[in-house]
Amino acid sequence: MLIKNIKIFTMNDNNDIIDNGYIVTEKEKIVDLGKMDELTELTNDSIDMNGASVYPGFIDAHTHLGVFGETSEESDGNEDSDPITPQLNVIDAINTNNPYFKKAIRAGVTTVLVSPGSTNPVGGQIAAIKTASSSGVKRPRIDDLIIKSPAAIKFSLGENPKTTYSDKEQMPVTRMAVAALIREILEKAKRYEKQLSQYQKEPDKYDEPEYDQKLESLLPLIKRQIPAHFHAHTADDIHTALRLAREYNLRIIIVHGTEGYEICDSIKNEAEGVLSGPILTDVSKPELRNMSDSSAAIMSEYGIPTAIITDHPETPVNYLLICAAAAVRAGMKRTDALRAVTVTPAKICGISDRVGSIEKGKDADLVFYKGDALDIIETPQYTMISGKLMKNGN
Repeated sequence: MLIKNIKIFTMNDNNDIIDNGYIVTEKEKIVDLGKMDELTELTNDSIDMNGASVYPGFIDAHTHLGVFGETSEESDGNEDSDPITPQLNVIDAINTNNPYFKKAIRAGVTTVLVSPGSTNPVGGQIAAIKTASSSGVKRPRIDDLIIKSPAAIKFSLGENPKTTYSDKEQMPVTRMAVAALIREILEKAKRYEKQLSQYQKEPDKYDEPEYDQKLESLLPLIKRQIPAHFHAHTADDIHTALRLAREYNLRIIIVHGTEGYEICDSIKNEAEGVLSGPILTDVSKPELRNMSDSSAAIMSEYGIPTAIITDHPETPVNYLLICAAAAVRAGMKRTDALRAVTVTPAKICGISDRVGSIEKGKDADLVFYKGDALDIIETPQYTMISGKLMKNGN
């Protein structure tokens, strides 16, 4: 498909903007783009966008989309019968019939990371998925939406795990216990990985370790193939997350980072980035008392890779661009805010080879606006996901 007469916000490394350009897609990929006066080959399969602005499909790097429903029977995000559950894979809980998938598409959100909830010190495996399949079926299989699974392992510090288990009268009921449980499972995983490696190298000398589903699921983390996503709000909890990552040589991404703006040096030196937000929420618990609308702006200006998130359903996923606009109002540069919902989360989350910018070879995930994407009264005219163009998200 040839899409012509568009203003292209590539969000590539140079932040190139093509004022009057074209994009050619083939199947699920972008195969060409450039200026209209450089277009040499026309096709009958084309659409004239009459000067619309086009952005990469938006990415919400921390959600619980499809995991929490309207009733407890429909909600599967928190397995709070056991505080340590790295073996849980969130894709087994995602309901693709959740109405917010359609709302995400209509808002131009084409990729989300879906995470287990935050009641457990170790919550499970996170997945990066598309919000629609290339086939366009109304109720796709989750398997057909996956970009990367597991994309990370979810850890949680602070009030959520300690209050969950204090009600059950079992460990953990303090921040000390939360950290201790995390250390215990990571230490076991390191030893399990060593035993397994010894057996694989010298099977005649070493016994194969007994299979352990929890420890097996942590091997990609221990080997630094995937990062740890640490739910942490306060500066103290963020420092605990960084300390645990140092102790076990983990790649670490801070989720929420509410007080991160107060400790930028620590985060910049030790974390791969911050998934910041949600900005549109209330101070619903003590660890949010120092929440600042300027947090993402400050961390981004400091040079910390900072993505803007909704934490859906805390803030509905279809308000992602309103969150970005709110960050601009609080001092974030416009380009940084657009990058914070496109290429920055793609890079932080290890999926930038496919999504996050408009470049040859990337997935054909595009969002078309008549006006400015950061104008809160604007909505996308079209959303394209994996080469399938949908008017008004339908």
